[in-house]
Amino acid sequence: MKPLDRGIQIPDPAIVVQELCFNWPSGSKVLSSCSLNVPKGEFWMLLGSNGSGKSTLLRLLAGLLYPQSGQIHLEGRMGFVFQNPDHQLVMPTVGADVAFGLVEERLSQPQIRNRVDEALAAVNLLELKRRPIYALSGGQKQRIAIAGAIARNCEILLLDEPTALLDPDSQLELVTQVQSLVKNRGITALWVTHRLNELDYSDGAFLLERGLVVEQGNSEFLKKRLIKNSGDIKD
Repeated sequence: MKPLDRGIQIPDPAIVVQELCFNWPSGSKVLSSCSLNVPKGEFWMLLGSNGSGKSTLLRLLAGLLYPQSGQIHLEGRMGFVFQNPDHQLVMPTVGADVAFGLVEERLSQPQIRNRVDEALAAVNLLELKRRPIYALSGGQKQRIAIAGAIARNCEILLLDEPTALLDPDSQLELVTQVQSLVKNRGITALWVTHRLNELDYSDGAFLLERGLVVEQGNSEFLKKRLIKNSGDIKD
């Protein structure tokens, strides 16, 4: 399949990827002249089959990997949410973990408390501020990871299959929470998924094949196109 016309313009994008190329050290090609734009203040999803490069692309956007060529521009501070929240929650309690990312900002204790309380309230978990991390459910841990990004005033959220390890109720709770944050706080979100039902909560979506964006735009259109694949795209 041919890549999309890269002349397509999206007004006021928060995430811009231009002609991105990435190979593993073995020489295996993952992304080849990959381009996409995510509009500011919208919730977009990234889909693709196994090996399409979607998780690699997200890690390139987060600066966890570096491309061989191409350009990335993020309009604002970025927060990254891993598939497994245990990989990024490092402190013993909820409040301490959300505060952990504020160390570099040299804030006063009252400022830190205010930031932490506001972030936890945004994900509806303020009452768990003193709870040990080990006592949280998987969905609560993912929301704490998102609260950490909100506390740092991140304007862009990158989420790498955040519902992959969650039960159905927690999946729905998380995707609706991110949708609400996008609409109420003006955050821009790019969410990697293999669950077609999650497209219902997004403003748009990209379909990645062999390291190229081959479809983009209306989520319902993409969902209808992909529904024949047994309802899921395996990653």
